[in-house]
Amino acid sequence: MKRLPKSCLWASSLALFSMVGAAQSATRDVKAEARIGMVEEPCGPPLALPASVRELLVELFIEPRKLASADLARLMSNDQFKIFLKETRDLAAQDWPGLCRYRDADESASTGSTPIRLVLMGDSITENWALADPQFFQAGILNRGISGQTTPQMLLRFRADVIALRPEAVHILGGTNDIAGNTGPTRVQDFKDNIMSMAELARAHGIRVILGSIPPAAAFNWRPGLDPVPRIRELNSWLRDYAVSNGFDYIDYYAQLAGTSGELDAALGNDGVHPNRAGYGVMRALLARKLASSKR
Repeated sequence: MKRLPKSCLWASSLALFSMVGAAQSATRDVKAEARIGMVEEPCGPPLALPASVRELLVELFIEPRKLASADLARLMSNDQFKIFLKETRDLAAQDWPGLCRYRDADESASTGSTPIRLVLMGDSITENWALADPQFFQAGILNRGISGQTTPQMLLRFRADVIALRPEAVHILGGTNDIAGNTGPTRVQDFKDNIMSMAELARAHGIRVILGSIPPAAAFNWRPGLDPVPRIRELNSWLRDYAVSNGFDYIDYYAQLAGTSGELDAALGNDGVHPNRAGYGVMRALLARKLASSKR
């Protein structure tokens, strides 16, 4: 993974901290356990986010507040967080689609006795949801978000993280990082192709499809100079039309989270891109209402 400049770390820190959802073991020396080529077990144990760092990140990005430059300084001066950030980059360089991230959790879920009602597939906006509202992810509702991911990465792991689990429904929420170009330049049609492929794969396996709109954002602080507002509106219009024409569910998170100029309402997100606890409360209500409907 390309090393991010310090100016990007505000966003990357938020995108990375929520990886605590999969952390069950101690951190490891990635180089000491390097794997080459096609092997029986390509994945090592997941990274563990130190509890003190987790608490700081929840304070800064999940609890509603106005962020200040001193908040970033607090985070980036934390030695434990700096180590975790480096180890995360090292792992991502060996596993571009993130196939290892949920491998153990998928195996556990697929062999468990609890029927899987819903899998949420997405990027950091999905992943952080589990940290903001952990009570939602129980009784057969699973979170399969990976921070920083674009839709091609989501598509590559869709079979392992969704289809193989045989859920009743899948919630697909992506596009923010495609617009930002996290994995390089891409076409609008490529984004559409990835969404269509995931939705059609799910339908082919009898899984109800729920497409979520891309949440609002007036700027990406890791992509200075980029105006995402018109592109977000364009892609959301397409998502709505695609869902309607194909009989899929669609949830318009954008309408409930946006301010008057297409920005993320400051009361619902601390950094202008990711929802905070209040923002996820709005999203949960919309998703719960959709799940209660009988449409398939």
